Amino acid sequence: MVTIEKTATSEAERRLARLLRDVTGDKDAVAFYSVKLRSHEYKQQAEADFVLLWRGVVIVVEVKGGGVRKHEGVWYSVDRRGDWHRLRSSPMDQARTAAFALRDILKEEGVGWFPHEAVVVTPDIERPQNSVEWSSTHWWAKDEMTVAGVRASLDAVAERSRKPSHSTRAARTSDLRVRLFGEFTRLPVLDAQRGAVLEEQSRATEGQCKVLAALARSPRLLVQGGAGTGKSLVLAEAAKQEADQGRRVLVTFRSPHLSQFFEAHLSDRRVDVVPFEALPSDRQWDVVLVDEAQDLMNASDMDRLDTVLEGGRAAGRWRMFLDHNNQAHVDGTFDGDVHALVGAEAVPVDLDTNVRNTRAIVHVVQTYLGADVGDPGIVHGERVVWHEVPDDTNFTDAEALAEKLVSGGARRGNVLIIRVASDELPTRSPRGFVTTSPRSVKGLEADHVVVCDLPHEFDDMGTAGFYVAVTRARVSLHLVCSPADRERLKRLLKGLK
Repeated sequence: MVTIEKTATSEAERRLARLLRDVTGDKDAVAFYSVKLRSHEYKQQAEADFVLLWRGVVIVVEVKGGGVRKHEGVWYSVDRRGDWHRLRSSPMDQARTAAFALRDILKEEGVGWFPHEAVVVTPDIERPQNSVEWSSTHWWAKDEMTVAGVRASLDAVAERSRKPSHSTRAARTSDLRVRLFGEFTRLPVLDAQRGAVLEEQSRATEGQCKVLAALARSPRLLVQGGAGTGKSLVLAEAAKQEADQGRRVLVTFRSPHLSQFFEAHLSDRRVDVVPFEALPSDRQWDVVLVDEAQDLMNASDMDRLDTVLEGGRAAGRWRMFLDHNNQAHVDGTFDGDVHALVGAEAVPVDLDTNVRNTRAIVHVVQTYLGADVGDPGIVHGERVVWHEVPDDTNFTDAEALAEKLVSGGARRGNVLIIRVASDELPTRSPRGFVTTSPRSVKGLEADHVVVCDLPHEFDDMGTAGFYVAVTRARVSLHLVCSPADRERLKRLLKGLK
């Protein structure tokens, strides 16, 4: 605890550290300070003020110095000058979401079931009035700020914690202690990089959403941007705004694999998410939002949209999001004349900042494909890595490379293998990695992408597949290619010059 006292920037945290240092009664007890959690409900890399192990219970602690108040449903911190500062969520919610993130991390590492609790400590004020949102034992305040008080509070939390069922494999306290030390005394380089990159992506995407907010009164919008410019996230934000106005909202797209993405982002709104091929013939919506609209930019598909939109395309309210680059050749049919006609009916909006791909990835896309994927808004990230392998071991080497990324700190679920020449639906490889094709991954993304099985010919379809594959990565991109692949890529590069 001496180190915590020296490094803590908050007097409230230093005070709690001094008390914890003197608490006795559990030989396996341990406390970690300022823990970086590499997965979190609303931050990609979050911080827990303290993580405690007490009597086999993992306790995540959120410390708030000064005061906290809830006014008209909104939580504020109050500094020593009496100034109020709005909090994103309640202190208890902050502690709970961090606790759930920690639970998920340890679960993925193979730890058995363990009890976990969330606690708020406000050492400078009296405990707030009792609430249905938390138990009184889980909010420690001024009266608990003694060694005896903290120990009694720890015992009370442990006593109230959940107990495993008879069929549940519970983690041993000694294993938990080892795992916690292992997790918090190292932060994998790849996951640390992931946190930095994704924080930048979040800021950039908020900026894109502000552009649409300024145009919210326009009944028809045609939003154009290359891969990685945040079209799908901006569409989700626009759908929320429409729903908040009481309108009947439809989000549609050709690729059914986008359903999961939009359902997750729009679960808290009354928005219908329906793939284009599943649109009903007997229903209409007040506003229609179309993602990957280049797949539907032809006369027959536009006529179909007319039937589900109140007022039709000419007089109704719609937002179409499309990529005019090579993605138009992967799925569906793109007609340039129809694109021009639809564009004349709407206010054009360009998304010109890439909020998915790092600068290194954008450079590869622009160099080999000449595609406009926006200015790179993200400067963090690793260089793009090329791995040359024999022709007949392409996928085997790709999977071995993915395994090496996991060994280096990447989470298995955040590594995606894309076989460019394939048309397969997503499957699990023998080593448990999601493997898919450009057609199935359109509009989606992953932290770490391994691209393999490049096309034998970079015609419209092959170039489009390559474009989709290399623009899916958020943090790192690895390309597995044979000597013959490198020669074909050189010819592709020369064709652009």
